[in-house]
Amino acid sequence: MKIALMDSGIGLLAAAAAVRRLRPDADLVLSSDPDGMPWGPRTPEDVTERALTVARAAAAYRPDALIVACNTASVHALPALRTALEPGLPVIGTVPAIKPAAAGAGHVAIWATPATTGSPYQRRLIADFADGARVTEVPCPGLADAVQWADQAAVARAVAAAAALTPSDVRAVVLGCTHYELVAERIRAAVAEGRPEGLPPVVLHGSAGAVAAQALRRVGARPAPAAAPDGGLAVLLSGRAAELPGAARAYAEGRLLDAVKPVTPAH
Repeated sequence: MKIALMDSGIGLLAAAAAVRRLRPDADLVLSSDPDGMPWGPRTPEDVTERALTVARAAAAYRPDALIVACNTASVHALPALRTALEPGLPVIGTVPAIKPAAAGAGHVAIWATPATTGSPYQRRLIADFADGARVTEVPCPGLADAVQWADQAAVARAVAAAAALTPSDVRAVVLGCTHYELVAERIRAAVAEGRPEGLPPVVLHGSAGAVAAQALRRVGARPAPAAAPDGGLAVLLSGRAAELPGAARAYAEGRLLDAVKPVTPAH
């Protein structure tokens, strides 16, 4: 089995690691766009064009499914990707986990990029899936870039700034950018600081596990976490075959994905 993932940068690592944990025997193809990132400030048309290029580079490896492990690409390019690649290649998008976070009511915060925070797209998701929960949108300027380059000092500053904007009584935090899942524990610790005594710990909600499970369902495969860990790895940087970027190895997810066996394109 071969699963491809695409993103502008290393935000795809969280979903890729989730796939690897569910199926250690699956080959993975990671296709990103360092030449064109970040995608957030680009026009929808530009995002779609770049996403199609990144997706087609991954499709050359003949994967069984493609995970769009990027919120921005899922918002703007998912219909075009599905038109171009399905039904031959199932395409799985990423949606912020607002619905599970809102289950049980209470106060929910959504951490997202400044471009997404307050956007019609996110407001529509809140209206459709928040189920009456109180929601606070928290912009996180600079956090995705800091994670992308593994700039630990910049990550600390961005996380602290976003935590300061997060109400102390939130019950759950939605990680509305795939990059944020790579620093989930730092976010958890920052939100916990100054939290009133007696409140339960904040629950973080990412999308990686859900999209990994959905990819397996789409290809008719079951989780097999005890399978032989012999899955290979291919890395594409703006279409060029490469090694896993050094910044990726700064995260546990990136280190998990280091593989001995290379995966080559299908012919």
